[in-house]
Amino acid sequence: MKVDADELQTNETDDRGRIYLGTEYANKRVTVAVVDVETDGPDDDELAAAYRQASEGAAELAEEWDETSKEAWQDLDE
Repeated sequence: MKVDADELQTNETDDRGRIYLGTEYANKRVTVAVVDVETDGPDDDELAAAYRQASEGAAELAEEWDETSKEAWQDLDE
């Protein structure tokens, strides 16, 4: 089967990966090919890297807070 480029359609899936083709395809046999896939959100590697970065940032912030807190308590004691 040969398909012209102007016959290609770009559709978006719902949250379950389904595509609505339209009523013009009702009760007809349809062959669908996935040519390209684009994601709207980050992939697992990007999420893992962001989590690691946030975790490291939180650890640094906790250390800074600990030092600041100690200094504040020392100032109160004086």
